[in-house]
Amino acid sequence: MKKILYLLMLTCLLASCSRVTTSPGQPSQDTPKTVQPEDPYSAVRQRLVEEIRGLGVTDEIVLSVMNSVPRHEFVPAEYLSQAYADHPLPIGYGQTISQPYMVAWMTELLELKPGEKVLEIGTGSGYQAAVLAEMGVEVYTIEIVPELAKAAAERLNKLGYTHIHATQGDGYYGWPEYAPFDAIIVTAAPDHLPAPLVEQLTSDGRLVIPIGPHGWVQSLWKFAIQDGELKGYNLGGVQFVPFTGAGIEEHQGESTPLP
Repeated sequence: MKKILYLLMLTCLLASCSRVTTSPGQPSQDTPKTVQPEDPYSAVRQRLVEEIRGLGVTDEIVLSVMNSVPRHEFVPAEYLSQAYADHPLPIGYGQTISQPYMVAWMTELLELKPGEKVLEIGTGSGYQAAVLAEMGVEVYTIEIVPELAKAAAERLNKLGYTHIHATQGDGYYGWPEYAPFDAIIVTAAPDHLPAPLVEQLTSDGRLVIPIGPHGWVQSLWKFAIQDGELKGYNLGGVQFVPFTGAGIEEHQGESTPLP
């Protein structure tokens, strides 16, 4: 009888050991394969999202995306402490990373659907492009400043946004090789509506763009093609860096009729 009990105890012990022993470098099924480091910015980013909600952005998908994209990765090191403050920050070369509320609001205005093709004029640090990518759309983005274009492309790749199509060039003319686009967003202010951008919209495309004189308050416009006609909506005063490049200089002062 003692021999039988001993054999039973030995069998149980061996079975128990077989459940917890793993090969080197191979975790057990009960152990997570990786442990994600705690995000030190999660709480302050959540507070920012609630602030944005309080300012009128109601699209829950947009708010969720704003809560997931690490803005601190897109600001210069000297402004890291202000990464989640709701105001724009300098990124060099006379450009800025936009106010988070403005990023969220303009994204909401685009009324994006997963799988749509979106063109961004003014990559900057890449933050708006990352937000768009998290919305489940195909992103094409153009930056006129070579140094910013290169840095943004490297940053986006490093953060895993490898499917964003980024290039350096004059955004006034859009990106005709990949047109038409379901939506276009412009993050710098021309003094008129660039005709090439309108021409690169789909039959139900949307365009969100600030328009107005440099150095003054501009107006944020949303344009939408409805029933074959371009309709425009003036959404009020904003302030953006000026739209630069040969395209805008060549057409400076043009009076494009606004709907």
